[in-house]
Amino acid sequence: MLESVTRDEERTYVRRWVETGSMIEAIRWRALRTLDAATALEASNHLIEAALRVPLPPARRKWSGLVELQDRLRPVRSR
Repeated sequence: MLESVTRDEERTYVRRWVETGSMIEAIRWRALRTLDAATALEASNHLIEAALRVPLPPARRKWSGLVELQDRLRPVRSR
C-alpha cells in the first residue's frame, strides 16, 4: 500500500501531521492555562498512583541509581 503513495501525498500527509500537532499543542496549553489547583492535584495523584502500580524488580526497590546519576551530572567545579 505504501508503494502507491506519491511524493506529493507523502508531503501533504506530513504537513497535515505537523498542523495537527500544532493544533493539539494549542489545545493542551489552553487547557493548562485554565486548570485549577484542585484538578491539577487530582491529576497528579492519578499519575502517581499509576506509577506505583508498576511492579519493580527487587533490585530496583533497594537502589535506583539516582544518587550516582546526580553525582555524574553535578558540575565538576562543585565536587
